[in-house]
Amino acid sequence: MPGTRRPGRIVRPHAATILVVPETKPSRNETLTHAAIFSGLSESELAFLSQRTVVRRFSAGETVFAEGEPCTGLYVVESGQVRIFKSSAGGREHVLSIEGPGSSIAELPVFDGGNYPASVTAIDDATLLFVSKYDFQSLCLAHPQVSLKVLRVVGARLRRLVGIIEELSFTTVRHRLAAFLVRLAKTSGERASGGIEIMLPANNQELASQIGTVRELVSRNLSRFQAEGMLKVDGRKVTVTDLKALEAELQSGE
Repeated sequence: MPGTRRPGRIVRPHAATILVVPETKPSRNETLTHAAIFSGLSESELAFLSQRTVVRRFSAGETVFAEGEPCTGLYVVESGQVRIFKSSAGGREHVLSIEGPGSSIAELPVFDGGNYPASVTAIDDATLLFVSKYDFQSLCLAHPQVSLKVLRVVGARLRRLVGIIEELSFTTVRHRLAAFLVRLAKTSGERASGGIEIMLPANNQELASQIGTVRELVSRNLSRFQAEGMLKVDGRKVTVTDLKALEAELQSGE
């Protein structure tokens, strides 16, 4: 923009000062303390653990470990997201959970000596902290409270798995899809003029894996919800136009 002319001189506007703030990454100790099983550890305990962790980076779609592989240790997610899933002999997948920063993965086989009971892949570029089975067991022997925290985490996951079994056994695909949409609307939906906007997983196959069905049934039921005026679908973006009607689906039986 040219300077402002005044009699006898030209005054130029001062250049704006731009401060560049470097992006800060959480320290290894911070990442570990965000995991429920390691919260409350002292500085010395965290130091013991931090010195023994290994940073592992995975690209989107890359396998962290596969179901049935020998368990070598557990992981804590530092950044990105991972999906935990089971696969059938025919290749169908059912997603057990999506885990993000601060989540710990594969605590149970570290204790029982078995193989990894499910597969884990990175959804996007992810950084995980790996703790070997030997080092984790040594930590638990020195600090028994860690074992109690693991029991609480495993117990919560067991309850969630029982809920998944109950849903698959006693509810319809329509009911499970409605439950998924309601949950997404309440946890990550954004208010818009037409209702609540949510973003679906990358494709209907991924959504089908998360609710235990096939892609065709997901597409069919999304179309029905749209025809009934509960939502509008625009690619991955869905606008829930009648949240109460969707919630009523959860109360209407199986």
